Amino acid sequence: MNTRELTIGRLAKAAGVGVETVRYYQQRGLLSVPPRRGAFRYYPQQAVGRIRFIKRAQELGFSLDEISQLLQLEDGVERSAIRAIARQRLEQIENKLADLTRIQAVLNQLVQDCERCAGEVPCPIIDSIKVDSLKAGS
Repeated sequence: MNTRELTIGRLAKAAGVGVETVRYYQQRGLLSVPPRRGAFRYYPQQAVGRIRFIKRAQELGFSLDEISQLLQLEDGVERSAIRAIARQRLEQIENKLADLTRIQAVLNQLVQDCERCAGEVPCPIIDSIKVDSLKAGS
């Protein structure tokens, strides 16, 4: 074993993930599986950086499929392809934010309505959920 090589346990610890995460990334094709040498597999030190890249990309909201594409473009030569992936993710985030803003406005209104009719039945919040669930069942 080269002193710069790591067992799966040491790789996981160095990258701040669990061993099962390393195995999952291997199953997904995000991380290569080194050949066995005796009873162990030894990972190069660069695998730590690759796992950290994957985790950071996940923190930025990229899916594992998108991360796989980014890793294929890792050399940075095809910047237009990288930008396209990032723009797509950004659009999805903007859509989610718009949805969350709409939900926030509705919930704010329902809370205000509930405060105004304190003690009256039915509660506007519960009533709204019942109405929405009836519509969904139609």
